[in-house]
Amino acid sequence: MLLLSLTARPVRAARTYWDVSYDSLAATLPRPATDTARLRTLQHLLDLRPTGAQALPLLDRLLALNAKLGTLDDQPYRQLRAGVALWQQGGHDAAALDSLQRSIAGFDRAGRPVPWILIDLAALYNRLNRMEDRHHYYDQKLAFYQVRGQTENVAACYISQGGYYRRMGDFNRTLNNILRAVDLVKGYDQRLYVRELLVAGDVYGQWGNFERAEQYLSLAQSLPAFQRIDGMPREYTFLSLSRAYVRDNNLAQALQMADSVIVARVPDPLERHLSQAYGLVQKSEVQLARQEPAAAGRLLARAQQLNDSLPVPMTGKLGEFELDAAWAHYYAATHDDASAEKYWLRAYHKAAAARIERLEPEYLKQLVAFYTRRGQPGPAARYANAYIRFLDDFSAAQGAVNVVRYEGERVEQAQSAQLNALRQEQAVQAVRLRLGQWLLLGALLIVVLVSGLGVFIYRQLQTNQRTLGQLRETQSQLVQAEKMAFLGELTSGIAHELQNPLTFMKSFAEVSTNLVDNIDGASPAAANLLQGEILAGLKQNLQQISQHGQRASSIIKDMLAHSRTGTGPRELTDLNALADEALTLAYQAVRTRQPDFNAQLTRDFDTRLSAVPVVAADLSRVFINLFTNALYALNQQQQALALAPASPALAAPHYLPTLTVRTRRLDGRAVEIRVGDNGTGMPVAVREKIFQPFFTTKSADEGTGLGLSLSHDIITKGHGGNLAVETCEGQGTEFIITLPSA
Repeated sequence: MLLLSLTARPVRAARTYWDVSYDSLAATLPRPATDTARLRTLQHLLDLRPTGAQALPLLDRLLALNAKLGTLDDQPYRQLRAGVALWQQGGHDAAALDSLQRSIAGFDRAGRPVPWILIDLAALYNRLNRMEDRHHYYDQKLAFYQVRGQTENVAACYISQGGYYRRMGDFNRTLNNILRAVDLVKGYDQRLYVRELLVAGDVYGQWGNFERAEQYLSLAQSLPAFQRIDGMPREYTFLSLSRAYVRDNNLAQALQMADSVIVARVPDPLERHLSQAYGLVQKSEVQLARQEPAAAGRLLARAQQLNDSLPVPMTGKLGEFELDAAWAHYYAATHDDASAEKYWLRAYHKAAAARIERLEPEYLKQLVAFYTRRGQPGPAARYANAYIRFLDDFSAAQGAVNVVRYEGERVEQAQSAQLNALRQEQAVQAVRLRLGQWLLLGALLIVVLVSGLGVFIYRQLQTNQRTLGQLRETQSQLVQAEKMAFLGELTSGIAHELQNPLTFMKSFAEVSTNLVDNIDGASPAAANLLQGEILAGLKQNLQQISQHGQRASSIIKDMLAHSRTGTGPRELTDLNALADEALTLAYQAVRTRQPDFNAQLTRDFDTRLSAVPVVAADLSRVFINLFTNALYALNQQQQALALAPASPALAAPHYLPTLTVRTRRLDGRAVEIRVGDNGTGMPVAVREKIFQPFFTTKSADEGTGLGLSLSHDIITKGHGGNLAVETCEGQGTEFIITLPSA
C-alpha cells in the first residue's frame, strides 16, 4: 500500500498541474504573498498557454521578476517571448519558428516539459507550408523524449504527427498517433484527453467508419471534463460535433453546435474572429443540408468578410477552413454552375498549393461529379485521371512504408527469437548441471526449516498468549489503582481544605453558645446592659460562619470542576469575543469590590483569527481566572508603591496599572493568547508551584488555590493545548495560552 501511494503521488501531481483551469489560476496571480510563489504561478500559466493572447504580458512579468530573484535560467523564456512576438506581428513566421525551436531546445536542456509549445508550433509549419520539415522535426523530438521518459512531450509529438498525417489524408497513421496520444494524456490532462477523443471520432467519421466515430464522440461527451473544455479546443469540439450530427442527419443538433462556435466568448480578438469564421462556414453547410440556400448565402457572405479582413489561413488550430468548398456547395444548390465551377477549382488549387492531401482527392471527386453532371466528359476525364494518379501515388507510398515496417519488424523478431533461444538453452544446461546435486539437499533442508519454523511459531504463540493475558490483568490493576489514587487525592484535598473553614465555623458557634449562656446566668439588670453587645457579637459570628460556609462550598465546587474538565461539547468560538467578554466581567467584579481601583485594559486582538473549536464555558473560566489574578497583582503593586515606591518614577501617581490581552495565529495549526500585566510579578519559588492544587499566595478569604490548577487542566487536558508563564518579580507577569486551531 505504501508503494502504491508513493507511485500514485506523481501521477496525481501531474494531473493536477496540467488539468487546472487557466482562468482560475490567473485569478490567483495577485494573491501570492511572496515573489517566489508569484514566479511559480507565472510559469504555470505559461506552461498552459505559452502562445496565447496573454503570453507576452505574462512573459514580461516573469522576466522582470526573475531579474530580481535570479532563480531561473530565463534564456528559454526570452526565446519564447521573441518567437511569440514575431508570430503575433505577422509576416515573420520563419523567424518565429526559429525562436520557438530554440526555446524548446532550452527547456529540453532544463528538463522542463513544454507540451503546448510543441502542439502550437505545428501551426507555424502549416503556415510556411513546410510539411516535410514538420514531419522530420517531430520524428526527432519524439525519439528524444521517448528515451528520456517525458510523457507530456511524447504525447504532444504524437498529437502533432497525427495532425500531419491527417492533413496528408493518411487516416490510418493519423489514428495510430492520436490514439497513442489519448492513452498518454489520460494520465495527466482530462480536458486534452477529451479533446483527442473528439479528434479520433472526427477522423473516423471522415474515414467513413461512423460506428467507431460515434463510439469515440459519445465517450468524450460522457466524461465530466467535457464541460470544462475552454478556448479554441472548445470551438474545435463544437465543430467536430456539428460535422458528426450532419453525417447522422441530426440537423437540429448540428445547427446548435455551429451556433455555439459563432457566439463563443474567446478572450483573444483574433482567435474570436477565426472561430466565428469557422462557425459561419459550418453553419452554412448545415443550412444547405436543410435545403435553405438563402440563409446559407448570408452566412457565407459574413464568413467571406472575415476571411478578407484577417485573412484566415486554409489550415489552422481548428482544422481546414473550407470556405471555397462551401461557396461551391451554395452555388450548386442555387444552380449557378459557373460560380460553382469557379469555387471548386479555387478550392482544389488552394488545397494542392498548401499540400493538404486529405482535401485534394475530395475536391477532385467533386470536380469529376460536377463535370459529369454537366455533360462535359473532357474535364471530367482529366480530373478523374488526376484522382486516380493521386490514389496510386498515395497507395505506393503507403506500401513502401508498410514494407519497411514489415522488414524491420521481421528482422527484430528474428533477432529476438535467436537471443531467446540462446538464453533458454543456457538456462536449461545450467539447471541440468545443478539439479542432480542440489535437489535432494534442498528438499531435506526445506523439510527441516518448515518443521523448525512450525515448532518455533507454536511456542511463540503460546508465549504471546500468556504475555497478553498478563498485560491485560496488569492494565486492569493499573486502571483501578489510578482511580483509587485519584479518589484518595481528591478526598484528601477536600478534607484538608475543608478543615480550616469547618474549624472556624465550630469556634464561632462555641463562642456564640457561651454568649447566650452568659445572658442566661446574668442578673436582669446586667442582662439588659449586655444584650446589645451580645447580639452584635452573635451577628458578627453568624456572618463569619456564613463566610466560611461559602468558602467550603467554593472549595467543593472547584474540586468538582477538576473532575469535569473538558467534558462539555466543543463548538466553533470567536476567541476575540470570548476574551473581551471575560475581561469586562472580571474588571467589573473587581471594581464592585474595590470602587477606587482603576486599571488600563489593552486589547490587541488579531482580526484575522478564525473561529476555534473549544468548550466555551471552560475557556471563559480560564480567562476570568487569569484576568482576576492579573488585576489582583496590579492592585497589590499599586498599594505597595503607594507605601514605599522603589523609585520616584514608580511612585503611585506615576504608576499606571495595565492589563494587556493579545491574540494571534501561529505558524501551523495553532492560536496563541497572551495575558500580561505590570503588577507584582512572582519569585522563582512561587512560579514553580502556581499550577499545584490548593497553592495560593492570597489570604484564606481571597482564594482557594484551585484557580490556576483548574485553568491548567482545562487548557492541557481538556483542549490539548499548553499554559505557560513568564514573570519577573517586581515588574509583571505574562501567561501564554496555546491552543490547536483544529
